[in-house]
Amino acid sequence: MMTRTFDILELYKQEHILTDALAGVRGGTWVKYSGADYVRLANQCSYAFLSLGLQPGDRVATVSNNRPEWNFTDMGLAQAGLIHVPLYPTISLSEYEYILNHVQPVLLIVSDRALYEKLKPLADRMPFIRGIYTFNEVEGAMGWNALVERGAELAAGFAAHLEKLKDSIKPDDIVSIIYTSGTTGVPKGVMLSHGNFMSNVLASVHVHNMGYGCRALSFLPISHVYERMLNYHYQYKGVAIYYAESLGTLIENIREVRPHLFVTVPRVLERLYDAILKKAKELGPVSRFVFQSALRFALSYEPYERPGIFTRMGLWITRTLVFHKWIAALGGEVQIIVSGGAAVQTRLIRVFSAAGITMVEGYGLTETSPVVAVGNPVKKLMKVGTVGPPLDGVEVQIAPDGEILVRGPNVMKGYYKDPELTRQVIDEQGFFHTGDIGRMEDGLYLKITDRKKEIFKLSNGKYVAPQALENILKESPFVDQAMVIGEGEKFASALISPNFAYLKDFCKEHHIQCGEAADMVRHPGILAAVQKEIAGINKMLGRTEQIKRFRMVPHEWCPATGELSPTLKLRRKFLMEKYQQVVEEIYAPSRRNGNDIDD
Repeated sequence: MMTRTFDILELYKQEHILTDALAGVRGGTWVKYSGADYVRLANQCSYAFLSLGLQPGDRVATVSNNRPEWNFTDMGLAQAGLIHVPLYPTISLSEYEYILNHVQPVLLIVSDRALYEKLKPLADRMPFIRGIYTFNEVEGAMGWNALVERGAELAAGFAAHLEKLKDSIKPDDIVSIIYTSGTTGVPKGVMLSHGNFMSNVLASVHVHNMGYGCRALSFLPISHVYERMLNYHYQYKGVAIYYAESLGTLIENIREVRPHLFVTVPRVLERLYDAILKKAKELGPVSRFVFQSALRFALSYEPYERPGIFTRMGLWITRTLVFHKWIAALGGEVQIIVSGGAAVQTRLIRVFSAAGITMVEGYGLTETSPVVAVGNPVKKLMKVGTVGPPLDGVEVQIAPDGEILVRGPNVMKGYYKDPELTRQVIDEQGFFHTGDIGRMEDGLYLKITDRKKEIFKLSNGKYVAPQALENILKESPFVDQAMVIGEGEKFASALISPNFAYLKDFCKEHHIQCGEAADMVRHPGILAAVQKEIAGINKMLGRTEQIKRFRMVPHEWCPATGELSPTLKLRRKFLMEKYQQVVEEIYAPSRRNGNDIDD
């Protein structure tokens, strides 16, 4: 029975005889590690950590991109009873300082020179950090390769000790502390056990039939619980894992790897979709007409219903004429795409499904390690607009105020050094209060409607759920990101980070002379076009939900500049502070005149 994360390594000894269990790019070339390599290097990591005097329960922090060495280290730590604290490579120095002081790791392992130079001065001021190692060779730094070689040399002296340690480790022991991205307040350290992760792996492996001989491309941060658990999931099923170099090389890596499946977040799907639409604009008149006809068909397609004869004919025609090119652009072999982290637009589910890709949507949190519910194509338990049924063994209740409550073996041990906050979110019955609002549809499928803390009240007492509105706004080709605002005000408005690539094409098509972002977001022609889009959206909404005003900002929102979390969620507090003056400009006239809207 697989009850601890490192139990997965036994499968590589007995069942998964893979030459490419893990693969990453080094110097422009894919470097592959077999299952036997994985086991050997994980063991050598364990021996090295033990030789340094590390004791069960000690914390080791890693700051790295996705790469095979991350897994060798992760399994090496787990086998030795150590606690892995994976940190995002893109957070601010102040966040690193807070987390490192809070968790007090004995070692710090970083991926490259840039992170070493950024974090070494910080680590030097922290006496609990005994050393900092680098995955890449960095002059003057202690290298991970040397650490592993040390482990190989000392294998004979530590092999028996390691086996005793492994036998002593229980499923309920903490294997990782994952810090939430801190969209509000300071980051919280979520304590997850071996059993938390493995219960999620074992409950989710039956939702698809991909397995031995299949390839997955991994590009979401492995330091996040979502990609982390899926990596265990792939390993359990014998799926080869290839690590993309970056999001910037994603399309190139997809073509090279030709994955059968990958997991993503809606924003990446939106970018892929926008790229396809942009390519279509370059087609000739006849080809463009065929493409647009296929797209209209796809947008009306109901993917999880049994198709009639005319729908089957439509699918055959559109896939033959148009959508086979989409599949080719995604490597030619992709069969399943799983989306999580936020609500995916239903148009994306319909279009990718019509192209012949099974689209699976799921839902979870760091505190639930992570999956609570996910669509199940094997059992045909999927419904557009929902995140599927709860996983086997995971109990979901909807509180009277609509909050989603979760109980099961996947619920965290608690927040590190914060028992009071733990008591606030896990009640006496063992239910974790997610902070998300939702409902069950057809008595089976979970639908997420918003975040409890993000729902706000207008001055007339009416509530607005911003996430649903933001998702609708992002269906416009003009909009990359949007944040709906209006707490305590007379009406809802939106801050919009435009799709600047689309704006440039729009300017070219309409002979608008706008070179700079600041000029584009103020140009009357562009503003009129966006206003028209929003007017069309407002016709589908109730009066309370309608976006009465909007402002486009001349900035792309991303984790590096702080507007988005590492998992690409809006950091609303940061955005409100950054655009305080813009918000004042939106609402000052209505506050002054006392009107609901005076445009």
